[in-house]
Amino acid sequence: MSNPRINKILNVFEQKKIDALLVTKDVNIQYLTYTPSSESWLLICPKKVFYITDFRYVLEAEKSLKGISVKRYENSIHETLFQIAKSMHVRRIGFDERHMTLATFKVLKKECPKEIRLVEGNNIVEDLREVKERVEIESIIKALKIHKQAHEFLKKAVKPGISEKALFFKLEEFVRSKGVTFSFAPIIASGPNSCHPHAKVTERKIRRDDSVLIDMGIDLKGYKSDLTRMFFLGKISPLVQEVYHFVKAAQLEAIGKIKSGIPVGEIDQTARNYLEKQKLEKYFGHALGHGVGLEIHESPRLSQKSTAVLKEGMIITVEPAVYIPDKFGIRIEDMVLVTKEGCEVLSDNIH
Repeated sequence: MSNPRINKILNVFEQKKIDALLVTKDVNIQYLTYTPSSESWLLICPKKVFYITDFRYVLEAEKSLKGISVKRYENSIHETLFQIAKSMHVRRIGFDERHMTLATFKVLKKECPKEIRLVEGNNIVEDLREVKERVEIESIIKALKIHKQAHEFLKKAVKPGISEKALFFKLEEFVRSKGVTFSFAPIIASGPNSCHPHAKVTERKIRRDDSVLIDMGIDLKGYKSDLTRMFFLGKISPLVQEVYHFVKAAQLEAIGKIKSGIPVGEIDQTARNYLEKQKLEKYFGHALGHGVGLEIHESPRLSQKSTAVLKEGMIITVEPAVYIPDKFGIRIEDMVLVTKEGCEVLSDNIH
């Protein structure tokens, strides 16, 4: 098969003890077919791959999908799935239970022929997506270049008297003018609002001497950027300056540890240990970061609890933070490419 991503999926069939894989998550299908997908399923068999869809998408799929057989279903997607499986002599279909509702699974199980078994096939596509190909890395770098322009815009737009919401609308207009969209709903949190990690954009007007936390991302043809920056206005209090310094130092400590083969828990712990020495660890309540690609949150999750290990080609965020209740929050987030001997901070040039 000429599709290298699907070939990699086929290579794990023996290990997973399956002879077909059912993919139901849109973004996973997009990754495997290089084409956006909606409300359709992909059945990967050793000799043939089938895209199962309905009347709404069949013509578009036939034009855009290369080397994949498009099957239109009439009555039931489940019925068509099992018809194909029988014709391909499939006996064990792997599927990811996290990407299927209980109602869908019940129907699938009920309609499944006796000679076919449904078996767990979790994370097969996600594990493949963790390590980015060169073309994916380049797409993310392009998104970061537009992100840099947005930050330059914000340096002029963030000023006393403008409300968080008005600033959001200005930023949204700027991003649209570049022909792209947000990766997620931006966080614009000024003053005491910044002590909430996922603060909502409010009508609060930015004041003189405020610190403003802005967490945003650019979506460029499906690939995402995700960065958090602090903007300071007027006179910065010594406490805010000190906390910012410690958060930045914690981030640098963590980034200095990143390379292929290192457990992600060690990276998280490195930042946490530094903040603990400054008696600030109790104000850092979330994981240190996460993978980014076609989704804003991908594996691996940089958490103390994770058993994942960094691999060359992963793109992760590193975002230590300190949130002091009812006062302020400081978060600094950068995107890092894991390399064999270390890492490359992709967002280095957009401070």
